[in-house]
Amino acid sequence: MSITVRYFASLAEEVGRRGDRVEPPGEMTVAAVWRAANGERALPDNVLSAVNHEYVDRGHLVRDGDEVAFFPPVTGG
Repeated sequence: MSITVRYFASLAEEVGRRGDRVEPPGEMTVAAVWRAANGERALPDNVLSAVNHEYVDRGHLVRDGDEVAFFPPVTGG
């Protein structure tokens, strides 16, 4: 099982990279994907997540081949 992880904008700068590949033993949630890729670094409360280009909550189940993206909050003016 392989999951592609992407980080965007200031979040990529904060974690120090634009992406990761996670190979979990089975299904896992979006929050678990973050922990697998970032160890002890907590997933910030205001971070948005998407699976395969659709926004999801942190409890969404991720499957083999999915792409999980993490975005900082978006503001407009």
